[in-house]
Amino acid sequence: MSSLTDRMNREGFFRIMLWVFGATLIVFVLVPVLHGFRGNSTKDYWVWFETGKTILRGEELYPDPRWHKFPFMYPPPCALFLTPISALGQNGLIIFLALVIAAAWIYSVIFSVRLATGEKQRGHVLLYLVPSLVMSVHAWGNFLLGQPSLVLLALMLGAFIALQQKYNVLAGVLIAFAAAIKAFPVLALIYLLYRRCWTAAITLGATLTFLLVIAPIPFRGYNLARQDLQRWTSGMLVKYDETGVAQRPGRSNSWKNQSIWGVANRMLRHVDYDQRSEPHTPVYANIADLEFGTVNRIILATALLFGAAFIAVMPRGSRRTRETDAIEFALLLLLMLLFTPLSFGYLFVWLLYPLTVTVQRVWEEPGRDAGLLVCAGTAIALLSLTIPFRVMAQTYGNTFFAAAFLFVGLAVELWKLKQTAATARAMA
Repeated sequence: MSSLTDRMNREGFFRIMLWVFGATLIVFVLVPVLHGFRGNSTKDYWVWFETGKTILRGEELYPDPRWHKFPFMYPPPCALFLTPISALGQNGLIIFLALVIAAAWIYSVIFSVRLATGEKQRGHVLLYLVPSLVMSVHAWGNFLLGQPSLVLLALMLGAFIALQQKYNVLAGVLIAFAAAIKAFPVLALIYLLYRRCWTAAITLGATLTFLLVIAPIPFRGYNLARQDLQRWTSGMLVKYDETGVAQRPGRSNSWKNQSIWGVANRMLRHVDYDQRSEPHTPVYANIADLEFGTVNRIILATALLFGAAFIAVMPRGSRRTRETDAIEFALLLLLMLLFTPLSFGYLFVWLLYPLTVTVQRVWEEPGRDAGLLVCAGTAIALLSLTIPFRVMAQTYGNTFFAAAFLFVGLAVELWKLKQTAATARAMA
């Protein structure tokens, strides 16, 4: 086995892999572009185009949430980012965004290997091959739909590298831009505060405040900018009831939502897991029929359990190393995936980094305890169920539980590193 992986790591094989990856990127970019030129469905690209045009026309971005569903559900600054791109026309916007997603995939791979190995040099070929191969279907979803998950991942990984290099202001700015595109990365603020990264936390808050409150005013005017922020906040951030989360009633409890909020509600309550706009016969997958409040208490208890486990395995600040940081950042991303209220399949392309860390750990010490390998193998097996059993597998949270298994495996790995370091200090 070792001789095989050594042969794979040769420059010739690595060059072939780069050519294959490049060809894959070209195909992934061309498909949505060709859809646009042929007049086929352009998925969310059309929404991004219309959003930019709405800003250019000075129209309402978010209708009154009491009566209308938002056509655009992302934060107001994200709409501003789309405005100049929409001036290129719909096809121009598709080309531009598809190329940005491609660049984000490249940088996500490079940053993942950099964080996992702690080195700028090229890592072992398996660090590039295995995670990207496993995540290729999720990456494809980002290109086809026009989703920014890979962009968010690249920003978060860039922020982690900046934290390691003591560029705390840059780290805060990168996370703030990620949160301005899609709100949930702001959860990283809790981590920054716990780790006492005060400069990064303050920079994140200040940058995000500027992007949310001040930046829209020159383009929208004070009154319209304030209305955008108020309506988005009330319609997206603070709306959660028995029907679902934010502007996603029904769909947030459907098989597509792989966060704990979706999985717990459809498995523990008698709710339709295939809620669609058109009339259909309701279908159910619940193994219990609990009250809405009881389900929320279970979700909260689970969140506290995972959060406590994360804190328990984290080493003290003075005892952090390249190895512990790599795992710690992976656990943070996994927590964000598991507990953000809306976590659809394309968002789980974030597993690219935890898988890279896992491959690195297994590769560095092939004779280690099989626990991490078992957890990773189980996670990959669960993810693969999406191909033959797309709806039913996701109904029962195969992607959610895959991320949970990776969390458990990496948390145990970090705990072992922490205990080994403690033992070494005791013996010194």
